[in-house]
Amino acid sequence: MAEPTTPTIAPTIAQAAFRGLCPRCGQPHLFAGPLLSKHMATFADRCAACGLDFTRFNVGDGPAAFLTLILGTVITIAAIIVELTLHPPLWLHMLIWLPLTAVGVVYSLRVAKGALMAAEYRNEAREGAIARPEDEDA
Repeated sequence: MAEPTTPTIAPTIAQAAFRGLCPRCGQPHLFAGPLLSKHMATFADRCAACGLDFTRFNVGDGPAAFLTLILGTVITIAAIIVELTLHPPLWLHMLIWLPLTAVGVVYSLRVAKGALMAAEYRNEAREGAIARPEDEDA
């Protein structure tokens, strides 16, 4: 007699992003390595629990570009506010803002890539194709 299986509930996009959960089964197998490892933002090839093939999804460089623009804007505004209110020397600006920017982009990249992967899975995203007029008639 086979054991009854408990149904798995797919995580929300935010849960998958922040916890690194598989978008199908909710197990923490989305990334190849833990948070503070060399492979912290590299996807695993497949989920060890349900077998979902992560290589079929194409996240690309979109998260890195958006994070750079968004965090760059936030950091620039913060640096301008600090300059106008406190007038620190240039070396102090560099000591504060350069590492903060680098750390912010690197660590939020994992979250952004996880969110995009979960969104692609949930919306059943596929590679685009152009439909020809003769294909529409069939």
